[in-house]
Amino acid sequence: MTAVTPHPGSDAELIVNPASGERIRIRPAVEGQVEDVLVWDLWLAPGGHVPSGHVHPRQSEVFHVRRGRLRFRVGLFRSAVVGPGQSLRVPPGLPHHFSTVGDTEVHAVVETSPRLEMEALLRVAARLAADERGRARRLPRPLDLLLFMDDFRAEVRAPYLPAAPVRRTVAVLARLVRGFGLDRHYRRTRSSSGAPSARAKASR
Repeated sequence: MTAVTPHPGSDAELIVNPASGERIRIRPAVEGQVEDVLVWDLWLAPGGHVPSGHVHPRQSEVFHVRRGRLRFRVGLFRSAVVGPGQSLRVPPGLPHHFSTVGDTEVHAVVETSPRLEMEALLRVAARLAADERGRARRLPRPLDLLLFMDDFRAEVRAPYLPAAPVRRTVAVLARLVRGFGLDRHYRRTRSSSGAPSARAKASR
């Protein structure tokens, strides 16, 4: 079993994260679209949630709920339940976490702006969440997680920790891991995820 499976009745791919219960379909860009935004469908099973709180340093996310209800924790003090026909925007740099409410699968349309490498992040995260048989891992391999956080440092970071020292530490450790050739499993996982090739680090 792979983390990328066909959507029933559609030629589009679903990105399946067995750890979080997320199913994701990336929507193609609309012809003539000027705005730099990634639009994706999110289905989240009852009891599903993102694995941990996180921050998108440069990106905003808008969640438009179509079915079910999502409970959000945004920052230290704000919580909200968003239901059908309602939307919630998470600005760049704000810690957030979300989970389902009740026993109905959630369907939401998410807009991530700017898109950066969010599609690749979603694909790689889904592969890291599955073992060789497609079953959910309780935790990703530590070296894989380290390389993931370095690979997608423009898209995601841990909340509430000092960003610059953490980023520098992760970068140094990731260079060591790659230098000793301990990144083979991560590279294979990324390649099998269907994610686009990694961007040139100099562009960051």
